[in-house]
Amino acid sequence: MKFKPTSYKLMNISDGRVFEDEGWTLNDPQAKEPSLVRAIYENEKFTPREDLKGLYRYAEWLPINRTLRRSCAPATYKSKGLAELLGMENLYITVSGYVPKHGVKMETCSFKETEAFSICARLPKNNKKILVVQSAGNTARAFARVCSDNNIPIVICIPNDNIGDLWFLRKLKPCVKVIATPNGTDYYDAIALGEKLCKDPRYMAEGGAKNVARRDGMGTTVLSAVETIGRIPDAYFQAVGSGTGAIAAWENAQRLEADGRFGKNDMRVYCVQNAPFTLMYDSWKAGSRELVPITADQSRRNAEVILAKVLSNRKPPYSIAGGLFDVLKASNGDFFKVTNDDIVYWLLQFANKEGYDIFPASAATVASLKQALDAGIVKKDETVMLNITGAGMVNATSKGFERKTADLILGTELSAEEVIASVDKLFK
Repeated sequence: MKFKPTSYKLMNISDGRVFEDEGWTLNDPQAKEPSLVRAIYENEKFTPREDLKGLYRYAEWLPINRTLRRSCAPATYKSKGLAELLGMENLYITVSGYVPKHGVKMETCSFKETEAFSICARLPKNNKKILVVQSAGNTARAFARVCSDNNIPIVICIPNDNIGDLWFLRKLKPCVKVIATPNGTDYYDAIALGEKLCKDPRYMAEGGAKNVARRDGMGTTVLSAVETIGRIPDAYFQAVGSGTGAIAAWENAQRLEADGRFGKNDMRVYCVQNAPFTLMYDSWKAGSRELVPITADQSRRNAEVILAKVLSNRKPPYSIAGGLFDVLKASNGDFFKVTNDDIVYWLLQFANKEGYDIFPASAATVASLKQALDAGIVKKDETVMLNITGAGMVNATSKGFERKTADLILGTELSAEEVIASVDKLFK
C-alpha cells in the first residue's frame, strides 16, 4: 500500500502564527524573535496505525512523506525490580535499545533512531541534496545506520574523541561519510564544522531541535508510554545534552491532552546533566533564560571528564521560545546533576534489577529519579515515566561489530570553502 504523506501545518510557538511547511522549513520566515516551530496535525486524535510497522505506527503524528526500512518503536513496561528498589508503585520504563524481551530491537541501541527514522522520512523521495548531521555520538550512529539501510547520502560531523561510538552490526554503504574535528575538540566544534559545509547549497542542514521531524520522532517515547499506562504520566525523567527529547516529550503530552482521552497534561519534566558539564542545570538554577557564561576551553575540559559524553552540548535549544527553559517553566519541572560515581552505581543497580545494560546517560536519569524521591519532589505512588534512551549494547554486539573511522579529520581553523572542497572529494 502506498503511503500517503501526513497532513499538517507549522506553528510559530512564540506568536501562534500557523503557516504551510515548504518541505524542509526549520523556522518561521516571518518570525519577530527566535522561536521553535511546532507541527499541527490534521488528525488531532492519537491514532496508532496498525497497518504500519515500527516507528511508523505513530505516523499520524510524524511530519513524514514516506516510510523507511528497519524502523523500531520504543517500548514501555511497568517496572518491578527497580520499582521495588526505589519503593515506587507506578514506575514505567520506556526503553529505546536492543532489549528483545521487552519487544524493542533498535540495532544502534539508542532512541536517536526515533529521530533518524522520522527526519529521513521527511525528506522528499526526489531529494538531490546531501543531508548534514552533527553529533556527539549516538545520533551519528543512528543516522549512519538508517541512511545506509535506505541509501540516503549523508555527511556526519563528530568530534574525533567520540569516534568510538560509531560501531555497527553491519558494514555501512558508501553513501555515509564521516568527517571529524581533531582530538581535544567537542560537539560544538562538530556543529561549527557542519555549519561551514552547509554554506554550499548542495548540502542541507538536518536542523537539530528546529526540525519538527526530530522532535516528533523523539516524542514517540511518550506515545509509547501513554499507550501502556492509559494516561499522561505525572512525571517524566530524562538525561539531556540538548534537551530536545524533553521538549518533544512535553509537546506530545500537550497533543495528548488536546485529544481529551488521556487526562490533563500535568506532567512535570525533570532533566539531568552529568557534572561537571552542567551548563543548562547551572542556567536553570540561576533562574536564567539565557545560558550562563562558559569558555570554550572550560566546556571542552568538562566534556572530556564526564562518563555520559552525549550530554555535552554547549549550544542547546534552551533559551529559544518553545525551548527547554519554557518547557521546564510550563511543566513545573526541575533540573538535577549527577556525578560519574552516581552513574557507575546506577549502571550496576539497573542491570541487576531490570536484567539488561544501559548507557551512562540513562544511568544518570535513574540517579536523578533517586534524588527526586529522596527530596520528596516525586511521591512514591505517582505515575512516573523513566525515559531510558539507550540500552542493550551487550546483547546487540555479542556476535561482534564493525567500527567506522573518520573519512576525514578537518581542523577547526579551516574556512567554509576549504571544508566544502575537502568533503566534495568524498563523493566523487
